[in-house]
Order: sequence, then structure tokens, then C-alpha cells
Amino acid sequence: MTDILDELQWRGAVAQTTDEAALRQALADGPITVYCGFDPTAPSLHFGNFVQLVALRRLQRAGHRVICLVGGSTGLIGDPKPTSERQLRTKEHTAQNVARIKELVQPFLDFDGSSGVDHPAILVDNLDWTAPMSALDFLRDVGKHFRVNQMIRKDAISARLESQEGISYTEFSYQLLQALDYLELYRAHGCTLQLGGSDQWGNLTAGVDLIHRAEGASVHALTSPLLTDSHGVKYGKSEGNAIWLSADMTSPYAFYQYFLNVEDASVVKLLKVFTDRSQEEIAELERLVDEEPFRRAAQRALAADMTTLVHGAEATASVQAASEALFGKGDLSALDESTLIDATAELPGADIPVGTGVLDALVATGLVDSKKAARRAIAEGAVSVNGAKLGDDAVTLGPGDYLHGRVAILRRGRKNLAAARLV
Repeated sequence: MTDILDELQWRGAVAQTTDEAALRQALADGPITVYCGFDPTAPSLHFGNFVQLVALRRLQRAGHRVICLVGGSTGLIGDPKPTSERQLRTKEHTAQNVARIKELVQPFLDFDGSSGVDHPAILVDNLDWTAPMSALDFLRDVGKHFRVNQMIRKDAISARLESQEGISYTEFSYQLLQALDYLELYRAHGCTLQLGGSDQWGNLTAGVDLIHRAEGASVHALTSPLLTDSHGVKYGKSEGNAIWLSADMTSPYAFYQYFLNVEDASVVKLLKVFTDRSQEEIAELERLVDEEPFRRAAQRALAADMTTLVHGAEATASVQAASEALFGKGDLSALDESTLIDATAELPGADIPVGTGVLDALVATGLVDSKKAARRAIAEGAVSVNGAKLGDDAVTLGPGDYLHGRVAILRRGRKNLAAARLV
């Protein structure tokens, strides 16, 4: 596909646009400048946010200028939730999150032209133009362009107004701040397209309206559908199901395993949204989902592509090796310590000191319910330690059994695993 809007639509990354025909023409006539903002309400972005980063990446590769905005000021306020008031974070905490997110987005966009894109990306912080502005200037220069009767029609605002808790003036004013961002970027960089999730439609159109009133210009907004899990719940930290992009919040192993275990009904959609695979490649993976779902070829492709994009090829190779080794298809001792600990973090297990008999270890970790059952499993050749099958039920766990001096992997049968962690 040569038309970037067609590609975004095919990939399921378009929910709404302000004027599709005009936007299509602007993109064709381009390059245009497009931005998306990310509020630092956590020390990391999650993969729900990643939809927008990938869209920016596609637009940059298509020859357009992209701006990644981190909300140092909007993050201090908080976008209104439909249900309750957000807890305000300190300025220091917000600044720390801003720094983390600025670092996090660097690998996903080309900020120096090293990949050969036509226009390097720009990274901005809206605190830079909001902080110097006085309250009087904000009310006179921005507030005068907004009508309260229109503001209260926004979904999140109307839901809060109808609740007993109501909404503070602080959160009510959030859409003015986001609209100011669009106006500032229009004036400074000629930005004429803003991206966001479909739940941001009201904030995006507020910016479109502000530019029209303040500058007499027509600009665009485009939203993507919100990603939901199999129960229709939005991915995000407020729902408690976030898959974070930062390795210290969701390890590369856990990240890989999450996508490896995506349900068949969702995997093709996620392949389209996130990966660079072609229509032909995805059609073939979709066929395999329908005809040979047990192979999980689409999930393996998704997990590998996503982990490589977010954590790099080396991390992907490490977690794939760990995944294979845990289930007897590789050498557990060859895993690096970090990957080993990540891979065993969610396994059932127990603290087992050196010198513990394997019978006691099997019971303590929950792999069997009695020593008698442990003896029977060993006699049947169903028990292994770190991939080595046991034939003697009198064996004890020695220092050398704890990989990296941390953990021994016990297995009963093909799929029952547990971690004996060194006390």
C-alpha cells in the first residue's frame, strides 16, 4: 500500500477522523506534521499507548514529520476519568516519570535521521510553554475560545457531572491544556494532525476547534480504537492489566509470554496493529489460526515481533531460549541469570535450602502431595532437576543444582514445573 491512511485503516488503527477526505488529501500532498501526546502518569508507557507510538512510527516512515509530546504539565493535572477524580502527583514525581518516558520513546522513532527517514522526529514537553504562562494569560488567550455548554458535553465530563462526586475545576480544565498543546505545535511547527485513542476524541476536537478560532485554520484529528482484552476491558494501568514497555516493570520474558498466550480471536488484530508484516504474511498466519491453531504460529510471530520491537533481538533470543529450556527443549544452565529469574518468577515453588532431599523438595514446591507420590513419580521416570531426569529418590539438592546460585527447576511430567529457590 502506498497510501498511509489506507494502511492505517487496514491495520485497524483508525476509529475516527475529523474529515477523512481532507486528511487523505493532506497526507497525499504532504509531508504534514503530526503529533501525539503521552502523559507521564506512570514511570512507563504500556502497550495500550504503544498503538499511538507505532502509528507515529508508520507516519514517519511514510515521509511525514512526527512530534512526540510528553505531558510534563498535563501530567500534573490528569485527564478526567469517567468514574472518579485522579490523585494528583507531586511535581518531583511527575518530572521523574517525564524523564523515564522521554528515554523510553527514543528507540521507536528516528530522532536523528540515522535510519534514512526524510524528517527526524521531535521530542517536546508541554511544561516548556505552559509553565511560563500566567493564569490571566491562560484565561484570556485560551479560555475565551471555549464555551462551557460545549465542554460539558464531552463524555468523561458529562459522566462525572452526573455522578455524586462531580468534577473539580482542575480536571474540567484539562481539555483546555491539551488544546493549547495543539495550538502551540501548530504555531511552532506547522502541526496539522493530532493522534490519540478513541477515548480522547473530545480532547482532540477541542484542539481542532481552538486552532480554528484562534488562527482561522483547519486541522485534523485521528483516533485509534481502544485495545481491549477478551472481556472487553481496556488495557491500562487503571484497570490493573497493563503490559508495560519498560523492562523493569514487565520483564522481556513476561512480555513475550503474554503475547505468546494471546487468544486466537485477538492475535490477527494485534499482528495488524503492531507488526510490520505484510497483508500476505498476516493472511497466511490467519489461515494457520483457522486450520492449525495448535501450532500457535500467529502467536509465536506476534510474540517475537513485539519483543524484538520493544526490547531488541537479543532479548527476544534469550526469552525464546528460556521458554524452550523450561519445557525440556534447551539447556537451562545456558540461560543468563536475569532471564532465568524472570522466567521462573511466576512458577509455583518454595524456599528450599541446600541439602534438602528431592522428595521433600517435590512436596514443598507442590509438584506432588506426598513423599509416596514423589517416589512413584521418580520411579516412573517423570521427575527431572534442571532438565536432568532423576532415577534415585535419595538425591539431595546440592549447591551446584541451584543455577546462578539462585534456583533449581523441578519438573514432574511434561508440563508441571516448580522453582526450588535457594534460601
